[in-house]
Amino acid sequence: MGNDLLYAIEQMEREKGLDKQVLVEAIESALTTAYKKYFDSDENIRAVLDLETGEIGILVRKKTIIEAESGVGHITVDDERSIDHNEDIGEESEVMVKAPSQFQRIAAQTAKQILVQKIKEAERDNVYKNFRDKKDQLVTGVVHKIDRNNCIIGIGRTEAVLPAAEQMPGERYSIGDHLKFYVVDVKDSSRSGPQIVVSRTHPGLIRRLFELEVPEIKSGVVELLNIAREAGFRSKIAVNATQTGIDPIGSCVGQRGIRVQNIVSELGNEKVDIVVWSADPAEFISNALSPSKVSKVEIDVEEKAARVVVPDSQLSLAIGKEGQNARLAVKLTGWKIDIKSDSQYAQEMAEELFDNTVEYTDEEIVETDEQ
Repeated sequence: MGNDLLYAIEQMEREKGLDKQVLVEAIESALTTAYKKYFDSDENIRAVLDLETGEIGILVRKKTIIEAESGVGHITVDDERSIDHNEDIGEESEVMVKAPSQFQRIAAQTAKQILVQKIKEAERDNVYKNFRDKKDQLVTGVVHKIDRNNCIIGIGRTEAVLPAAEQMPGERYSIGDHLKFYVVDVKDSSRSGPQIVVSRTHPGLIRRLFELEVPEIKSGVVELLNIAREAGFRSKIAVNATQTGIDPIGSCVGQRGIRVQNIVSELGNEKVDIVVWSADPAEFISNALSPSKVSKVEIDVEEKAARVVVPDSQLSLAIGKEGQNARLAVKLTGWKIDIKSDSQYAQEMAEELFDNTVEYTDEEIVETDEQ
């Protein structure tokens, strides 16, 4: 079994990327268990693998005593000296003993069975270590299988799950599709191994795609400060330049729109609005309602609410289909937004003016005239 075992270890290290020492420890542990089970031994023993010859040795831990004969777990002083040890009386030492010939066959079978198990465990640990730092990161994967409502995604040497709740509305997946995913969670399970959950709907996917496509964001010259997303339909992002002379929107759009086009294509043609962030709430809210034009913004700081006035022709655009544009602007800015058209605002102002007008009776007018 010697050379075959060493070859198997080297092959696993080379092909599976497993640590050689991890494999050796797994084999020695398996052989120790096999020896104790086969010989029904209570001795404190451990199997060791010679990495040069592939031979298996058995080390027995014994205590040095002054007796005529050694027993289980004990070795006489004379035996101790005969194996060239110098431990004092009462101290423990390990003694190499020759394994019975019948153990070689049992060891080969048992070691093979447990080795497969340990290799799987080591692979799972290796996968978890590689992916635990990939949480909140972008990965590229291939659709391997569609299991009921979930998709199984191949990412490198392992697989991840794309739950139904993390799939974009209207997006259809086929086996072999290459897509980018956002890693939302990495869990370690001793039974089933690492569980990697990915998403196509998380706002973080937008952030990572822009970091990938826009070097200015990756370097920090342009900041992506906030994201509001209704996956599969529309997203808004707020950007800001950290250096003068930098156009944050132009950087994100790219020459001839190539950068944002790549992102939109990856998102299945989901619309993406890029707006400039501002420390002035009125200006930021006005920008967030893009692509509509804004006439006026009134701010209520205490309520963190804003009344926005837009041209009559822009009202439907500002609100958006089923209120989507307004909802995303609220999410992006964190402010309550009430949108009015110019005519609606003018009517409200007239009504407020009328309500505040002081009314006089005929008698009060006469009295005033007499005075």
